[in-house]
Amino acid sequence: MPENQPRPPQPWENGWVPDTSRAPGTRRLYLAGAMAVATIIACVTAIAWTDRGPEALSQPSPAGTATQPGLLSFGTPAQPEVTPPKGKSGLTTDEATTPAPHQQGSASPSPAAHSTTKPPASHPSSSAPKPATTWRSVRSVNYPDRYWHVSGGYVKLDPVGGSESREDSTFKLVKGLADSTCYSFATDDGQYLRHRSFVLVANRNDGSPLFRQDATFCPRPSSAPGAIMLESVNYPGRFLRHQNFQLKLDPYQYNDMYRQDSAFRLVAGLA
Repeated sequence: MPENQPRPPQPWENGWVPDTSRAPGTRRLYLAGAMAVATIIACVTAIAWTDRGPEALSQPSPAGTATQPGLLSFGTPAQPEVTPPKGKSGLTTDEATTPAPHQQGSASPSPAAHSTTKPPASHPSSSAPKPATTWRSVRSVNYPDRYWHVSGGYVKLDPVGGSESREDSTFKLVKGLADSTCYSFATDDGQYLRHRSFVLVANRNDGSPLFRQDATFCPRPSSAPGAIMLESVNYPGRFLRHQNFQLKLDPYQYNDMYRQDSAFRLVAGLA
């Protein structure tokens, strides 16, 4: 058997006496109090920063400086520049000797102005200026011996005949009934050339908006020098052209035949 080892002496056996001057657990109370004070200070600091933050964010940044971090800013988009449409022209004055408008050649019917002389100035005292008029005949470019000719109420492309044929091939060129910068063609007996079912005919003006639009055509540049194309007001993209010597309104086609059939020259009246 192992030998019995001696037992270490206990404190009270050496004369040690507990310290009764300090209450038990005092150190723990000190630590708890310090932690409570630190917690209160942290809460007060957080509340102070929370109250201060919105004020700092609400202040606008000075001009020319960056915005607050993390925020996205978008510039105000610039307003698009509006460009007025082109391609319409004024009419001539009421001088009978005024030459027909001359347009530069172009391979496609891009809108362009066909200016002639300035229209007569309006006077405040007058109710409305009278339309400027000029007697004109319309000659084909690819058939230069044929002119617009009213026959049986339809407008055809015919050679020049006698005096009656010359009168039916001469028209009063006036400001467009639906657009004063475009053209309308009136006959000697007071009818107007208008498209009906896309065919050019001569009819009496019934005063309706539809008639005014059907009888208004705007000049556009042609590939033939000194010639124009005539575009419908109420059917943009459709131009007057002859087909089997009949005048009709057809959509633009990108071929030489169409460009030649739709090219006309305004010449002095035959009558």
